[in-house]
Amino acid sequence: MELKIFFTIFTAVFIAELGDKTQLATMLFASDKDVSKLTVFFASSAALIVASAIGVVVGSLLSEYIDEKILSYIAGIGFIIIGTFTLYQA
Repeated sequence: MELKIFFTIFTAVFIAELGDKTQLATMLFASDKDVSKLTVFFASSAALIVASAIGVVVGSLLSEYIDEKILSYIAGIGFIIIGTFTLYQA
């Protein structure tokens, strides 16, 4: 495992996840006094692992058919569209 790539991916995903709907939902579940905090932690961790696994599988499959540079452009355009839509909704 290449540590530089590991920490680059970790940092990018960590920053992207801070303050998003996933974290807010997890905080909401954790605020319930009747729910085990360990259960909330493991369930939310498992959900993130499964979602990430889907991303890895789909990314791997797409890279078989579409050039990496084109995928980067598509992802960038997608982020711009989402950002523009979010600003428009605000």
